[in-house]
Amino acid sequence: MIQYILECIAFQLVFLIIYDFFLKRETFFQWNRVYLLGTHILSLVLPWVKIEAFRTETQVFSGYSEFIWNMVQPEVSVVSNDASWVNMSWEEGVFWTGVLLAAIWFVLKLGRLHAIRSTGKVRYFQDHIRILVPKSHVAFSFFRSIFLGENIRQNEAKAIVEHELVHIRQWHTLDLLFFEVMRIVSWFNPLVYVYQQRITELHEFIADAHIPKNEISTHYEMLLSQMFEVQHISFVNPFFKSSLIKKRIVMLQKSRSKKIWQLKYLVLVPLVLGMLFYTSCGTEPNSKENLEATSLKTNIIPFAELDEVPIFPGCENTEDKRACFNEKMQSHISKNFNYPKEALEQGIEGKVSVMFTIASDGNIVDIKKRGSHQLLEAEVERIISRLPQMKPGKSEGKAVNVPYSIPVVFKLDGTSAQAFKSSVKGETDFIPFATVDEIPMFPGCEDATDTRACFNEKIMRHISKNFRYPEDAQEKGIEGRVSALFTISEQGLVENIELRGPDKLLEDEVERILNRLPVMAPGKHEGDAVAVAYSIPVNFKLQ
Repeated sequence: MIQYILECIAFQLVFLIIYDFFLKRETFFQWNRVYLLGTHILSLVLPWVKIEAFRTETQVFSGYSEFIWNMVQPEVSVVSNDASWVNMSWEEGVFWTGVLLAAIWFVLKLGRLHAIRSTGKVRYFQDHIRILVPKSHVAFSFFRSIFLGENIRQNEAKAIVEHELVHIRQWHTLDLLFFEVMRIVSWFNPLVYVYQQRITELHEFIADAHIPKNEISTHYEMLLSQMFEVQHISFVNPFFKSSLIKKRIVMLQKSRSKKIWQLKYLVLVPLVLGMLFYTSCGTEPNSKENLEATSLKTNIIPFAELDEVPIFPGCENTEDKRACFNEKMQSHISKNFNYPKEALEQGIEGKVSVMFTIASDGNIVDIKKRGSHQLLEAEVERIISRLPQMKPGKSEGKAVNVPYSIPVVFKLDGTSAQAFKSSVKGETDFIPFATVDEIPMFPGCEDATDTRACFNEKIMRHISKNFRYPEDAQEKGIEGRVSALFTISEQGLVENIELRGPDKLLEDEVERILNRLPVMAPGKHEGDAVAVAYSIPVNFKLQ
């Protein structure tokens, strides 16, 4: 994620440099507006366009094959009763704190705007709403509202209204609100503020460009002579803003740019292609020679050739630190592994090879992955990014960057509908939940518009309400996924519960919960009551 953020900021910086040096002084205002909005969005998208390569050892994980039933069930995640309600790193905590503060600041600015409106006199016109603010020289617009101070002279008010109507007709407020949202989400990025400042001044140039030629001199004389107060609200279009006055006057006097200079925008083509090339590039360590060549250039030493391997927390006092490292790595992946729900539903399996570097400061950097599906790649990246800081590896007495690779194999265990039927005693005929004509009716869903959604919601609520993390499992630190399959019989009873999980303690808890399900109206298929098979995974996680 840090790499993504850095790439976004780098791309935005390049786009802004191009704008300031090549495009800003041209009078192609609408083109520049599209440029500023488009390049900011591009900077957020381009870093995701990647093709990367890796290599590793092997570890296999199994996920229960709920997908066999063609079901799309919501996953239920439950935690022990004494678990903390929040589970995030300090970096995430700083990020969300910043988002919260930025959002609060935005709400306060909305409050200021509302306060100004509440003190003014509101008048309604065909194409706008005008608010006269007492004892003020303010002049700005927000959506269809134009705020005018009563101290503004009558002959100036008409010109100001015409100016602000351009903002209204072209929906300039939406541009500013877009960057306001970006300021909340990426409050740490100074370039978002630069983008918003550029689009704000561009809005004024666009509105000024609609002034008749015979009124231009009067217009900038008014700008120079007017004594004004500035309302510091970043998502409104202010008429009087001291930092923009000089720029607006210069642009008013500037001759229109020749159309030939629109060719400047073609610089975007090689620029974007270069960014795509950068984000798509990856180094594939196909051979030992390639890895050694890379090592010489970047101070990277292969894991197998280190004098001292990185020390995983907990391996400090072990004799074989290399074996302990591998064991801890396997344990970390096993503990944090969670088969992606969508991958289970779609029957996605395969190997994800991941390569990363344990930097000379012990942090995990440069995570690269290659796998059969993006869902599996994302899960492996999530696991690796949660690795703890380590004591760095050493070569010739110096801390060095150490590459490490490991493959993770996602494999569904192959449980089939036929296998389930063979395990069900006295019941050989049932219909999967996803294909039955009429699903069983959970009490309380009789009047629901979407009975399937209501059924799923009620099941989740039932599990959450009745869930108790087994004390023995908590004491032993047992956690993991329990996959449950059961049928709802022709009488509406829950029967034939089949469970698969990491420990019998967890399986017994899920069985206890399912046995407490109420009697339901049975499902129907082709008009007859039938047994319906239903599957749901339950996650036990200690925090």
